[in-house]
Amino acid sequence: MNVEIEHKYLLKNTLYRDMAYKTTHIIQGYLSRDKQRTVRVRVKDDKACLTVKTCNKGDTRDEFEYIIPLSDAKALLKSCIPPIIEKTRFLVNFDGFVWEIDEFTGELNGIAIAEIELPSSDTHYTLPPFTGKNVTGNPLYYNSNIHLLAGGKSTQLQ
Repeated sequence: MNVEIEHKYLLKNTLYRDMAYKTTHIIQGYLSRDKQRTVRVRVKDDKACLTVKTCNKGDTRDEFEYIIPLSDAKALLKSCIPPIIEKTRFLVNFDGFVWEIDEFTGELNGIAIAEIELPSSDTHYTLPPFTGKNVTGNPLYYNSNIHLLAGGKSTQLQ
């Protein structure tokens, strides 16, 4: 088990694209989007995992992640609750932390969110120049719920 402490931000520009040291393609689906727990299948480039996350308490939740065969992940994706999410993840080093910026595609095209994982809730960090409004703890911006924003595109650049 791992404790995940994560802060999320909307974006105000696309500077992260030039700042990124790596990008990956991600396809993920949810076997459960229950408020108390989510069960996610993810294919990240050519690797796959199954992840269980518990309900958020502020910026913190328990996370259980297991590597699974790619063929199993592809089969499980067919059993996931629609929609299947596709996104490009940009990794940016900034002031000693790695920021993950997800640009969603398909029906979620135009939605992008930045997040940072922290060692503790009170960790001080500097915001990079591409971050906008802090949406940490807002369930609409959890990946398991992001499909609810598809029509409004409320996470477009501010």
